[in-house]
Amino acid sequence: MAEIEGRLHVSRKDWKGCTELKKQDIKEKNMQGMIYGIGVGPGDPELMTLKAARLLREADAIAIPGKEKETCTAYQIALGAVPEIEEKEIIPVVFPMTKDEAVLKESHEAAVKSLAALMDQGKTVAFLTLGDVTVYSTYGYVHKKLLALGYESVLINGVPSFCAAAAKLGISLGEKAESIHILPGSYPVKDGLKLSGTKILMKSGKKIADVKRELLLTECPAWMVENCGMEGERLIRSAADIPEDAGYYSLIIAKDREEQ
Repeated sequence: MAEIEGRLHVSRKDWKGCTELKKQDIKEKNMQGMIYGIGVGPGDPELMTLKAARLLREADAIAIPGKEKETCTAYQIALGAVPEIEEKEIIPVVFPMTKDEAVLKESHEAAVKSLAALMDQGKTVAFLTLGDVTVYSTYGYVHKKLLALGYESVLINGVPSFCAAAAKLGISLGEKAESIHILPGSYPVKDGLKLSGTKILMKSGKKIADVKRELLLTECPAWMVENCGMEGERLIRSAADIPEDAGYYSLIIAKDREEQ
């Protein structure tokens, strides 16, 4: 009987210890911070959403895609809408402009590590991205990795650059049964331009001369907006006039060729 009581005593002690450990785990989990991937829009601070502005005000730290806030376009847009962020902790996150998978993986892992460290301190982080966070955003990779590690990451939409560009040009992106296609201009676009409907070419970068050449071959109507909503904005209304030295923030919209 004494042996049984001893065993019961130990079991109760172990059970109590497990309960306390579970409570501690719950407490630590509740203290864990979270992160918002926030689209700040295409360039004009007035196009940043009210929700994005509120979350930036509430955040403990602002993560920016770049080395310095002075040269980070997304930060400067957000600053124009929410001047208060100038007083907040800034976390530079560098993503190299490369297609080298090994280099990209290393940068993503470094970003996840630095952001997770902030959330482990119980901080709420706002990660800034241009345009909309769900369209060709580097944060998408980080978002998936953080979720896999058990962190809370929430995506906050912004005005997409192609919608703002179309509004600047005064044209519609799609009507009736017209399809809308989004193409990465930094990759071959020949086949994509054969698709019926509106073609939006983003991220052309150094390949813009190649994109222009393909557009001229198709003889389709095309427009380009450079630095939409930002200083140095330019509107181009034909493929022939697209400058081959156009800047990184250049977006092209092409329509089907009109039958004569």
